[in-house]
Amino acid sequence: MRSIGYWQDESQAKRFGDFLYDEGIENQVDQNLHGHWDIWVLDDENIERAGPLFDQFRQSPDDPRFAAASQAAATRRQRDQKAQVGKRVRMIDGRTIFYSPPVPVGALSILLIVVSVTVAILTDLGEKDRFVQLLSITRYQYEGPALPEVRQGEIWRLFTPMFLHFGILHLVFNMLWLRDLGSMIEARKGSWTLLLLVFTLAGISNVAQYIVSGPNFGGMSGVVYGLLGYIWMQGRFNPASQLSLQPQTVTLMVIWFFVCLSGQVGHIANTVHAVGFGLGIAWGFLAARLSVAPRRG
Repeated sequence: MRSIGYWQDESQAKRFGDFLYDEGIENQVDQNLHGHWDIWVLDDENIERAGPLFDQFRQSPDDPRFAAASQAAATRRQRDQKAQVGKRVRMIDGRTIFYSPPVPVGALSILLIVVSVTVAILTDLGEKDRFVQLLSITRYQYEGPALPEVRQGEIWRLFTPMFLHFGILHLVFNMLWLRDLGSMIEARKGSWTLLLLVFTLAGISNVAQYIVSGPNFGGMSGVVYGLLGYIWMQGRFNPASQLSLQPQTVTLMVIWFFVCLSGQVGHIANTVHAVGFGLGIAWGFLAARLSVAPRRG
């Protein structure tokens, strides 16, 4: 992701962003520290195309083709969203999603789901940038020191990106996995263990994603993949934990992991997935080994 320039007027900057999207160039328009609006092109392969278009825009921002971009972009977004939903639905057997979990849904799991759904409603699934900015790991891109708000005491920003979701399927899948995996850990290990896992997995995977690609990400994915890794290791190396994975959950999560890596569903925070999963595996393995270690009298 690279910036091709900035514009002082928000509406015109977003109009140009709409124009780029209609041209097939995915982009993002964010306010910087100086109050200007940076225009970011998400795929570096499109930089050569976007640069000259931005030069044309600077010379004639009121050109009718730019002014008409918003409606065209809205139509294209709707068409692209329907196409992506169709691709995803074809890959999923409903039986892998809608089944009864093996344990009662835990209170903490319910609370995390309620908070996530509430945030999704308040942010309109990421469309209301003002609310998204409040929960993002930082409001800023790459100017100045890293994570300035966290340095000033806004520690919650390390964790709150897990409540941000940017599509209905993104939200639904994460909540179903949280229901299953979180409730199992809650039933076998207790709510405090789940709480510690959730916030540790979220904090570390969020920071890793920020280091790799910047602040524009969100979702519970790092947490649920971490819970998957934790349960996997516990079930394999500590049978007394009574933790086990449902085949339906594993199948869907593995498919989703590799679909995201392929890039077929847009720009996904894959670092969050990988770091959360790796951390969950390490945590589950170490906890299992400690639990079964022989005691000396």
